[in-house]
Amino acid sequence: MMERRRMDAALLVLFLGHFATALEVPLDLLEGLPQPPTITHQSPKDYIIDPRENIIIHCEAKGKPHPSFSWTRNGTHFDIDQDPNVTMRPHSGTLVVDISRAKVENYECVYQCTARNKHGTAVSNNIVVQQSRSPLWSKEKIKPIVVREGVSLVLPCRPPAGLPPPIIFWMDNYFQRLPQSSRVSQSLNGDLYFSNVLQEDSRNDYICYARFPYTQTIQQKQPITVKVLSMDAINDTVAAFYNDTDLFSEDPADERKPNFLIPSGPSSSKIVLRGQVLEMECIAEGLPTPEISWTKVSGDLPAKRTSFLHYDRTLRIVNVSESDAGDYRCTARNMLGSVHHTIHVTVKAAPYWIRGPPSNLVLAPGENGSLTCRASGTPKPSITWAMNGIPIENSPKDLSRKVEDDTIIFTDVQTGSSAVYQCNVSNDYGYLLSNAFVNVLSEPPRVLTQANKVYQIIRSHQALLDCASFGSPIPKITWFKDSRSSTLDGEPYILHDNGTLEIPIAQAHNSGKYTCVAGNTLGIYENHVYLEVKEPTRILKQPDHKVVLRGRSVVFECTVKHDPSLIPTMTWLKDDGELPDDERLIVDSDSLTITDVTENDAGEYTCIMNTTLDHDSARAVLTVVEAMPTPAVVYERPDPPTDLELTDHKKRSVQLTWTPGDEHNSPIQKFLIQYEDSLHHRGHWHNLTEVPGTKTTAHLKLSPYVHYTFRVLALNAVNFSRPSFPSRVFKTEPAAPDENPTGVQGFGTEHDNLVISWKPLSGLQSNGPGLHYKVMWRQKTANSEWNTVTVANNSKFVVSGTPTFVPYELKVQAVNDYGEGPEPPIAHGHSGEDLPVAAPENVQAMVLNSTLAEVHWDPVPSKLIRGHLKGFKVYYWREHSLHNHNPHHVENKILTFSGNHSHGMLPGLHPFSLYSFNVRVFNGKGEGPHSPTQQFETPEGVPGAPTSLQVTNFNLDSLTLEWSPPHVRNGRITGYTLKYQPVNNSYELGPVEELALAANETSVTLSNLKYSTRYKFYLNAKTVRGAGPAISQEAVTIMDEGNTQTSHPIAWSPPHRPPHKVRPVSPFGNVSSSVGEDGALISWEYWGPEKNVYVEYIVEKSEGEEEWQKELVNGSQNIMLKGLKGGLSYRVRLVAKGHHDQPLHRSEELLVTVPAVASRQVDIATQGWFIGLMCAIALLILILLIICFIQRNKGGKYPVKEKEDAHTDPEFQPMKDDDCTFGEYSDNEDHKPLKGSRTPSNGTVKRGDSDDSLVDYGEGGDGQFNEDGSFIGQYSGKSVSRDTAEGHESSEAPSPINAMNSLNSFV
Repeated sequence: MMERRRMDAALLVLFLGHFATALEVPLDLLEGLPQPPTITHQSPKDYIIDPRENIIIHCEAKGKPHPSFSWTRNGTHFDIDQDPNVTMRPHSGTLVVDISRAKVENYECVYQCTARNKHGTAVSNNIVVQQSRSPLWSKEKIKPIVVREGVSLVLPCRPPAGLPPPIIFWMDNYFQRLPQSSRVSQSLNGDLYFSNVLQEDSRNDYICYARFPYTQTIQQKQPITVKVLSMDAINDTVAAFYNDTDLFSEDPADERKPNFLIPSGPSSSKIVLRGQVLEMECIAEGLPTPEISWTKVSGDLPAKRTSFLHYDRTLRIVNVSESDAGDYRCTARNMLGSVHHTIHVTVKAAPYWIRGPPSNLVLAPGENGSLTCRASGTPKPSITWAMNGIPIENSPKDLSRKVEDDTIIFTDVQTGSSAVYQCNVSNDYGYLLSNAFVNVLSEPPRVLTQANKVYQIIRSHQALLDCASFGSPIPKITWFKDSRSSTLDGEPYILHDNGTLEIPIAQAHNSGKYTCVAGNTLGIYENHVYLEVKEPTRILKQPDHKVVLRGRSVVFECTVKHDPSLIPTMTWLKDDGELPDDERLIVDSDSLTITDVTENDAGEYTCIMNTTLDHDSARAVLTVVEAMPTPAVVYERPDPPTDLELTDHKKRSVQLTWTPGDEHNSPIQKFLIQYEDSLHHRGHWHNLTEVPGTKTTAHLKLSPYVHYTFRVLALNAVNFSRPSFPSRVFKTEPAAPDENPTGVQGFGTEHDNLVISWKPLSGLQSNGPGLHYKVMWRQKTANSEWNTVTVANNSKFVVSGTPTFVPYELKVQAVNDYGEGPEPPIAHGHSGEDLPVAAPENVQAMVLNSTLAEVHWDPVPSKLIRGHLKGFKVYYWREHSLHNHNPHHVENKILTFSGNHSHGMLPGLHPFSLYSFNVRVFNGKGEGPHSPTQQFETPEGVPGAPTSLQVTNFNLDSLTLEWSPPHVRNGRITGYTLKYQPVNNSYELGPVEELALAANETSVTLSNLKYSTRYKFYLNAKTVRGAGPAISQEAVTIMDEGNTQTSHPIAWSPPHRPPHKVRPVSPFGNVSSSVGEDGALISWEYWGPEKNVYVEYIVEKSEGEEEWQKELVNGSQNIMLKGLKGGLSYRVRLVAKGHHDQPLHRSEELLVTVPAVASRQVDIATQGWFIGLMCAIALLILILLIICFIQRNKGGKYPVKEKEDAHTDPEFQPMKDDDCTFGEYSDNEDHKPLKGSRTPSNGTVKRGDSDDSLVDYGEGGDGQFNEDGSFIGQYSGKSVSRDTAEGHESSEAPSPINAMNSLNSFV
């Protein structure tokens, strides 16, 4: 879409030229259209070159087919092929002379370029090539100058003649400019003039410098010494040499009237060319210092083009015209008199175009036309014509062509008569050469505006419907609406020359389908566009200003009307910013509610209704006040002012008066005056000025060409009033623009163009109708000429055929029907960039460490960058590891160094690797070629961890460790370090044993280990830079044969596979596994390019169509498979997947067996929790047994005297199970109560029923207690005989010791 708009805009500009009979065939937009050659760029006529650089003589042309080029030198054919120092650029006529092998003097000639194709021949100007010269000052001995105070003095400079002439300035030994004044000044020829000298002028370092601009060299004249002496000093100094007589007997120089030092005599004459700068100078001597003034005898000095320089000694008039001819008088005056000098100025003129050079002519067969070469000059120039570079009188006769002085008339042209005509206008002061082609084409019309384009505008606004077309003969544009009942060529429609249809004030009935018809004798072409006129967005009810109490709620209403087909968006602002993020602020479709108002809510609220085409807004002020016990004074905004009246009418000012409205208890602070421009911006009000609230009159400064309507608003502490009723319309007269466009800039979108853009003036700034812009540009070189073009209705202009990235000076001047704006300032820009043509040189790399390198390069010359230098890019990549030379599939890495760098760091490198790199410079267009690719090697670093570590060959006191070398070696492996230590059942680590192993070892057998012990192993590799990270593994040695349980090791050895001697077809290698308590660890090496790598596994003897399980690998080279079932074997393989059309790469399958018993089997008898549980159970049983035996003992030795209570015979009464006895007691003696016993009838001893101690129960107090008071004796008494006698018939009374023995027997 953007490209189509660009094409439409370009063709629209071209089509504007078609109606002016100056049509360029749009070669880049319409294919197949023939066109004779056109010179688009050439070197200046007087081409001064730098002798230190190659000579480039430009000649660019376009045409269809693309033209070929040839050159003449000094009027004869220049055979480029015969000169080895001269080359012609491809697809161009530009010559490049290599001066490194030739003398520049040999190429100081007159050159002319010819561009031709089958439709004609175009020629360039005569290009006079001269080298810039900066000769040295001639050697001379300058004697000191001794002068008397008060006399005049001239210090000559007389610089060597250079090409172009040098710039002269005077400085001292410290390179400081010598001060100049109305007494001391530099003339145009460089001499330094003193109207009168003072003693302070004495110095020995008056130095004249000459700066030659092309070579940028400065030449210095020998210093001049000036000594100013008073008469007394002279007499005192030399009296001794002349017998004490005065050297000068007269007094010091007297005051005198002025006398001219330059020019001499009463009059002189000067010739100046039109358009150049006229500089005249008058320098006078005298005492006191004379003052210089200038007048024109025959008229007034042109104020805008005149300036006075060098303290009025120089009169400068720029852009000289014929009206500047005449007599100019300079007057030197002091208190003693005056003197005059008259300069007669004659203005001559090199040829110049009156209405521009001849324009290209595009005609259809049978049409008529003319080429006009209208120019002027003084003296009157002569005009000659040529066709295709041959004088027209020597060209083939053509009856359809007639030459009449400055015009060639064509009648009834026919196909095949296309040609390029040259018009040469010359006089004694120069010449103009212009090419203009006549192109005979037969092309049916084409409409280039996008078909079915929809234009949407707001009612009462301007509508512009485009219809850009091309054709030969020139198509006629006709517009129709809807039913085509009539053409749209009258009110209210305006048809522009470029085919655009304008509706100045569009209304709803203008909506519809519009048809643009372009027709010529070869056919017609239709294009349809649509116009939709939308209703404007308006706020019907504006929010009112509110004064609310703190803590209350407030509602701002904002009711809006808009076109129903446009999607509106309501936005609320507070003090021109976003609303606070506060839930108290509630936004609805047409209102804003604020609850629980605080002081922070006070401010100005704005509701804005936006649509895609327009918007409207309104403001209201919220004032928050504290609640008061007494009624507060009501403050409201003032009423609008009334009775607006305009008086004192002038061209650019008017006086406005009004009557203020009611203030509503708040004094008016100021009045705001607004205006509406009904000519340019109808319906839009703009702020003009403000006046204090005490005034009711304002003097308004106005702009030309505006239809003003004024209104006034009053402001008090609450807010603005509503606007007053508008005043009557006041129209100002048009005038020339007062200002020029701003924001002028130049840049290129292509390598051979220059886009000049600017910020256009508004309608208010135009000051009159017919606003257009005078666009001027030239290369930023000395003596380059300004190119000028007029642009209307646009804010940019594209200059094609420019050299690549060349600085330009730009000016854009506003012009309307009433004149030009002021002289515009010069802006600067560059033509388009192109890709750099050179790569950085002397590229080197310096390796700082194993992962960091520094790259250095020489900067690229700016002329080879061909654009704004953006920086440098370093491309680098890893070729392979120095350990093995297999190439790595690694993408290039790029580091960008912005700005003018000459070195950069490359971080994150792989140690012990070979890297390649190159450097490129880039500008705003892109990257240039890369430097020659260079390589560097990184030193060794510490290695990675070994790829795998497996434990095999388990025995009682030994096992074997097997490992694979690190996948990331980062150098040459110098050995391995193995550390191991035992791990007890509490996972505490024992002492570390360390073992150093050779680099070529991949296994080791450890002996003298403890049986049935867990060990943890750590293995790491070493290089000369140190040891890398370790890989760890755990295993348990086998228990001895006497143990009833079998301990399974944690790590299982993988199936034995023969080692690979050559690299397999599969990208996988060294695939291994180890089974641990967390799962199966699968490790491998991988060197394939694919990034999608995953592990597949399946049960070995799976039935049916069971699918392989997949685990994705994220760039690592090992993975832990979890959730495998014990007692099963699994088939495991690795898969690398590329693009969908590439085959899968699989590794060989690996069989992994998971043991049925948990890999970490522990003897339960040695576990702390089990021992604690058993002890608790034993203690509980012991307590129960003690209680039972105590109860049993009480029942046998001290029975309850139930016989006394129940009168029953207790003999042979069996014990109850609740008494925990193991049989029956029949010993009657034991059932007799003890002496002093108070046993209750239920057989229990209550604590409160007896104060007897356990000693009483022992009948002698000989019971045993340990030191903490616990009873350890037996319940029997001291009567051993009795116990012995009765022991044969009954069991011994139970004691705690017996109870423990009984418990042990059960356990």
